[in-house]
Amino acid sequence: MAVRTTCPYCGVGCGLIARRAGEAAGAEVAGDASHPSNFGRLCSKGAALADTLGLENRLLHPRIRECAGAERASLEHASWERALDRVAEGFLRIAREHGPEAVAFYVSGQLLTEDYYVANKLMKGFIGGANIDTNSRLCMASAVAGHRLAFGGDLVPGCYEDFELADLVVLVGSNTAWCHPVLFQRIAEAKARRPQLRIVVIDPRRTSTCEIADLHLPIRPGTDVWLFNGLLAYLHRNGCADAEFVAKHTSGAAQALATAETSTADATELGRTCGIDPGRIETFFRIFANTPRVVTAFSQGVNQSTAGTDKVLSILNCHLLTARIGRPGMGPFSITGQPNAMGGREVGGMASQLAAHMEIENAAHRRIVQQFWASPRIADRPGLKAVELFEAIHAGRVRAVWIMATNPAVSLPDADRVREALARCELVVVSDCEADTETARLAHVLLPALAWGEKDGTVTSSERRISRQRAFLPAPGEARPDWWIVCEVAKRMGFGRYFDYAAPHEIFDEHARLSCTENDGSRMFDIGGLAGLTRERYDALEPVQWPVRSSAGRGPLVDRDDAKGVARLFTDGRFMHADRRARFVPTPPRAPAHAPDGEFPMVLNTGRIRDQWHTMTRTGRSSRLAEHRPEPFIDLNGQDALVAGVREGELARTVTRWGSMIGRVRTSGEMARGHVFVPMHWSAVVASDARAGALVSPAVDPVSGEPELKHTPAHIEPFHVDWFGVVASRRPIGGPKVAWWTLVRGEGWLRYELAGRGVPGAGADSTDWAEWARRLIGVPDDEEDFLDYFDEGSSIYRAAHLVGERLEACVYVSRRPELPARRWLASLFARPAIPDRDRAALLAGRPLASDAASTGAASDSGPLVCSCFAVGREAIASAIRAHGLRDVREVGARLKAGTNCGSCLPEIRALLAESASALSPSIQTAARGALSI
Repeated sequence: MAVRTTCPYCGVGCGLIARRAGEAAGAEVAGDASHPSNFGRLCSKGAALADTLGLENRLLHPRIRECAGAERASLEHASWERALDRVAEGFLRIAREHGPEAVAFYVSGQLLTEDYYVANKLMKGFIGGANIDTNSRLCMASAVAGHRLAFGGDLVPGCYEDFELADLVVLVGSNTAWCHPVLFQRIAEAKARRPQLRIVVIDPRRTSTCEIADLHLPIRPGTDVWLFNGLLAYLHRNGCADAEFVAKHTSGAAQALATAETSTADATELGRTCGIDPGRIETFFRIFANTPRVVTAFSQGVNQSTAGTDKVLSILNCHLLTARIGRPGMGPFSITGQPNAMGGREVGGMASQLAAHMEIENAAHRRIVQQFWASPRIADRPGLKAVELFEAIHAGRVRAVWIMATNPAVSLPDADRVREALARCELVVVSDCEADTETARLAHVLLPALAWGEKDGTVTSSERRISRQRAFLPAPGEARPDWWIVCEVAKRMGFGRYFDYAAPHEIFDEHARLSCTENDGSRMFDIGGLAGLTRERYDALEPVQWPVRSSAGRGPLVDRDDAKGVARLFTDGRFMHADRRARFVPTPPRAPAHAPDGEFPMVLNTGRIRDQWHTMTRTGRSSRLAEHRPEPFIDLNGQDALVAGVREGELARTVTRWGSMIGRVRTSGEMARGHVFVPMHWSAVVASDARAGALVSPAVDPVSGEPELKHTPAHIEPFHVDWFGVVASRRPIGGPKVAWWTLVRGEGWLRYELAGRGVPGAGADSTDWAEWARRLIGVPDDEEDFLDYFDEGSSIYRAAHLVGERLEACVYVSRRPELPARRWLASLFARPAIPDRDRAALLAGRPLASDAASTGAASDSGPLVCSCFAVGREAIASAIRAHGLRDVREVGARLKAGTNCGSCLPEIRALLAESASALSPSIQTAARGALSI
C-alpha cells in the first residue's frame, strides 16, 4: 500500500510516496505530486532513499558497557528494562548529587516534533534544568536570533511560492543547487518561464548555484555585514525607503542607518573590503533598489559565523527599510538545514527557549508552561548551547549526557576535544538507529531507535509547513520510537503519569493545546486549530503552514478566515514585539574571530556536497550516492595548489590550530586564491583521517552560540606516500593499517581507496606484498584460489581472490594514483562468475581487448554526475562532442542524465559550456543561447 510521507533530509520538506517492496526491508520511493513543497520533484538523495533502508549496521538491541573511551569494555546486549533502568538511575543520581545543571540532552533536527516535545518536557519541566540543545544550533541558531531580535519571534515570514513570484532572488551563503536542490529547481524553472526573473548569488565560492545567476558576488568570507550595510545606506540615500511603513511599523531605523553609513563609505572602499569589483557591487545595489519584489534567501554561509546574527539582521534591515516583507514575491527567507530544525524550535528544543515559542526569561511564560504540564519545577534560566555544553562536559561540570539521533564527535567544531569530553564523561547515553558511529563508540548505553520509514510523527519545513512522516516499514529487532524511549526513562524517574502517551497523536495534541494556551495573539506560533485530532484525523493530516488557530484563537495578526494555515506573516505590518513594531538593529561590522597569518595563510570553509548528508550514516548506504564525490577532498585554487606543492588527484593535508585532515586534491575552479573547501561528511567509520569538524575553530557568535564553520585559518601541505591502492571486496576488511584509506560502498561490494608508505613486510618482493594482501582481504590459507602478480621494475602489485568462479576480492597497488577503472571493478562484482579466460584481465587490471570491444568496459565514464541513471562526466562530455549536443534536453534524450531529479543539471550545463567554449565564435553564440533554456 502506498504511504504519503516526508523526506528526512533538508528543510525543504519534500513529500514522498513510499510503498514496501515485498516482505524484505525495502521500499519504492517517488515524489508526491500533490505535496505543495515539491509537487513531485526530488533531489538525488531523496530519489535514492530506497537504497538506504537495509538493516546493515543497524542498532537493533539495547547495549551496555561499563566504561567508555579507549579502554572501554566490550558491548553487551541488554534488555530494555536493564538499559532504561541504567539511564534513569544514572540521570537521577547525578542530578540529585550535583544539581540539574549536571545533566544534559543533545538532540537533533532528525527527530520528529513529538520526540522533541517529550525530551524538552522531561528536561525543562521535570529534571528542572535547561541543558537541552540541538545540532540545529550548528546551522539555524543565528537565523533564530536575528528573527527574534527584529520580529519579536522565531518567524520565517514567507513561503516557497515567493521565490517563483519574485522578480529578484538573492541567494546569500547558500549553495542551493546542492544543499536544497528541489527549491533550486523551482527557482530555475521560474526563471525559465520568466527570463526577467534575475538571480544574484553572494558566495565566496563559484558553486553550482551560480549556473543560473545573472550576477555572482564572490565576497571575501566574513564581509556580509559590510555589504548589506552598504546596501542599506544606498537604499536610504537613493530614496528607496518606505517612509510610511518605517514610521508606522518599525523602530530603530535611525540608529541602524547611522551605523550603516559610518561602516561603509563609497563603492570603491566597499569593494576593497569585500574583495570584489566595485562595479559589481553597484550593479547589485541598483538591481535591488529598482526591483520591488525581492526575496533574499540565506543559509549556512550567513548563519555559521561569529557574526551570524548581525549578518541576518543586516539583511532584515534592508527588507524592513523598503517594506519588502509580508507580500507575495518578497521578503527575507531563512533556508533551513534539517528536516525538523523548525519543529524542534517550536517545542523548545534549544537551550534558550521554552516550549511553544515561549521564553525562559519570561516569568509569565514559565508559569504557563509549568501549569500546563503540572510539572514539579521549571527551568528558570537558559541552558548551555552546543559548543559550551561539550566544553562543560570536558570540564566535568556536566556529568551525564543523552545524545539523540546525532553524531557530535564528528559534526561539532574542535571535534577532537568533543571526543575527549565524551571519553571523560561519567554517563554517555546514545539513542540512534546506527550501531557504529564515532559517538556511539564512546557511549555507555546504546538505545536502538527507529529510522526513517519506521517512525511516525510530524516535521516542519523552512516555510513553516507541518507535514507527516508516516511509517511504511515494520520496526526491526527491538528498535523503538524516540518518544517512547524518552517516556520510558521518564516513568522510571518517577514522572510516569505525565508521560503516559499511547501514540504520537496524543503528544501532538498536547503540543497543539499548549501552543494556544493563554495565547491572545501575543505569540505567533499557534496550532490550536489542530488540537483534539483523533488518531484517524492525525493520520490523515495534510501539509499545513502555521499559524493554524482555532476559531476562538483567531486574532488580528494574520489575514485569514479559516484554519487552513497561513502562507505569509506580517501582511498587516504588525510584528510580535509588545508594541507590534519590528526592530531595526544596528550591525557594526566585525571581522571573523581568527584571521589568517603567516603560519595559517588560507581560509578554510566547510560544507555539504550534493549526494551526501551529515555524517553519511544514511546516504553512505547508497552505492549510487557514493560515486558523485566518492572520497574526502580538499578543493583549492590551482595557483594555491602550485604554491603548496600539491597536485590534482594526489593527497594533501589541511592543518589548522585545532586539527588536521587528509583528502584528495581538487582544483575545481570554484575557489578564489587563499580559500580552501572541505566537505563535512566523512567520519572515522569510513575514512582514516577526514573529519572536517576536527579542523574548525570553536569560536561562536556571542548571541546565537552558532560556531564559525566557514572561516578557520589553515594551511595546506603535501601528504607524501610511496604507493596508492584500491581494494574491492564483498566483505568489510576493517580499517586498513596504512597511511590513508577511505571506504566507498558499491552494489553488494565495498571499495577501499588506500595510500601507504614503505612496503608491507621486511623487503620489497612479491612475497611481502602477497602476505600483506592475503591478510588484508582475509584469504585464510594456501588452498584458496588466490592469484597475484608483481612487477618489480614498476612496483605494481595485483591480486585476486576467487571462491569457485566468483570474485570475492581484489587488490591493486601502484606508485601513481592511476589504478583500474572503478566502473570496471564494479562490473566484475556484478558478474556471477569469472571464467578462466578472464583471469588474466584481473591481473592486468583492465578487460582484455576482445572483451573491451564487445562490452565497452575499457572506458571509464569518469566521476558520476547523474546519480539517478549512473552517468559519468566523461560519458556526458563524449556524447556532447560526438553528437554536437547543445542543451540539457538533448543530453537527457540521449543519456537520460538530468531527466529525473534534476540535481545534476548544473554540472551538465557546465559541461555544455566547456564544450561551447571550444567551438567557433558563431557556434558559441548559438550554444550559449541554447544553454539559457
